[in-house]
Amino acid sequence: MYNPVHPGRIIRDDYLEPIELTTGALAKALGVTRQTMAAILNERSGVSPEMALRLTEAFDTTPFLWITLQRNYDLKQASMKFVAKKNVTRLYSNSIT
Repeated sequence: MYNPVHPGRIIRDDYLEPIELTTGALAKALGVTRQTMAAILNERSGVSPEMALRLTEAFDTTPFLWITLQRNYDLKQASMKFVAKKNVTRLYSNSIT
């Protein structure tokens, strides 16, 4: 089963480590606090649309990359919780019986 990766891990593994950039240096380059950047890199916080735009400028990517990574990660996390608490009554079905 597909297990989406948190965008913080992508930033850390694919961008920071190869160029040996520190959390503080990245935070400064993005114009955010070190705490904000650390929360994302340590997967305690998500990438907001504003952060996606900052990352786009810094790493020459697209905001859609970061938003899609975050959306896929969030949806997987939510679906794992939902399966455990599935207490929703189906009100409509578009299948023809």
